[in-house]
Amino acid sequence: MNKKTLISLILISISIGLGSIFEAKSQAKKVDLANFPEGNLENRLITIQGNSVLAVSNHFNPEPKVIKKMKVVITGYSSTIWETDETPELTASGSVVREGIVANNGLSIGTKIKIPELYGDKIFVVEDRMNPRVGPYQVDVWFPDYFQAKNFGAKRTYIEILEG
Repeated sequence: MNKKTLISLILISISIGLGSIFEAKSQAKKVDLANFPEGNLENRLITIQGNSVLAVSNHFNPEPKVIKKMKVVITGYSSTIWETDETPELTASGSVVREGIVANNGLSIGTKIKIPELYGDKIFVVEDRMNPRVGPYQVDVWFPDYFQAKNFGAKRTYIEILEG
């Protein structure tokens, strides 16, 4: 490679790098700290790369709103052939079973719920269905082990259906 080609490549690399910096700066949003909501401002600021401060709003991660409460029976299930169909590791939505998954026949797939009396603020997602003979007022919580599901038993409580 000759000297002119090498210099050209270096100049092109520098131009691309500077262009990226200017583009990133033009896309950055400015935060007016003077108009930041009152409260503990120290807990609402984060440092980026040690030299930039960013205001963080609670609006980015709001607490999900409860849109409905419903009395249900909560039971447990696990990924065993005698409790599921021929694909015990897959939910009705096509996802792999994991903690936080529930089955229900009355709520839409993807609905988020809480079971406050049993699990506090933990959020579950409806991603599975139950046997068609089971009505909409039963929720099955997935457990990784058959004995955990069996020992859970059946509990009468209520669920909170969350917005969005």
